[in-house]
Amino acid sequence: MVKTVLKLLPVLALALSCNASGNYTWEKYVIDGRFTGATSPNADNVEEALGTVEDGIYFAPNGKVYSEGCVVEAASALIASQEKMRRVKEVIGYAPREMRARMPESELSNMAADIVAQSAAALTGRKVDLGIINQGGIRVVMPKGKVLLDDIESMFPFKNYICYVAVKGSELEHLFEFLARRRRPECLSGVKFVIDGNKVGELLIGGKPLDREKTYGMATIDFLLDGGDSLYLARNAQELIICKPTVLEVVEPYIRSLAAQGKEIEYFTDGRVEIINPEKK
Repeated sequence: MVKTVLKLLPVLALALSCNASGNYTWEKYVIDGRFTGATSPNADNVEEALGTVEDGIYFAPNGKVYSEGCVVEAASALIASQEKMRRVKEVIGYAPREMRARMPESELSNMAADIVAQSAAALTGRKVDLGIINQGGIRVVMPKGKVLLDDIESMFPFKNYICYVAVKGSELEHLFEFLARRRRPECLSGVKFVIDGNKVGELLIGGKPLDREKTYGMATIDFLLDGGDSLYLARNAQELIICKPTVLEVVEPYIRSLAAQGKEIEYFTDGRVEIINPEKK
């Protein structure tokens, strides 16, 4: 595994290639099969889900037959595109319920942050005390039912690399004060963080109060190292390791491993992040 390892001096300006700051949106649309009985296909059930077109005639899944008009044209185009989409239409897991990333914490955001933290520890051999990734890096929901590779690739579309950052507790104190001021905690792992109004009400790392003099191992992504989402997590770092796997490249194997074990995709909230007295300034 190729990694970039930097031993950092107290002050170092980092020039890193991060995602462009443009606005991106993802939307999923439920296929409207009221007239044809069509449903969204995966790689192995295209004919069952979408029907067939033979000699300019569309045979819909619900038994209706269309010989002219836009229905035939639309069905032809949709069916023809499925072969090129076969790779991302692979079913790689099953979720018993929908999971949506939302603040202050959610099942999906906790899962993503924990996977990044565990991956950073495994990739670097370093002790990881906490993890942080941005909420905006999770673009779509985990759907209920069959989960396609396309769902996971759409969920984590950015090429954000897994990173390890060693920082003093005093730097983390400034970080969590900033998160509290803007009342947007992001996705966190390994912490108990309470925002009281716009101040830090409680902060535990590994179940213990923050020690300003201790050096902590933090897992994150390269997008947040030098200004992404107004975070500068590598500022005054004592060590920085940038690993080659992206978030997608560690989440996808995790999802596949659950399926291999016969497990469903589910996670938990544990009260790791709370916002209280939101009206206080």
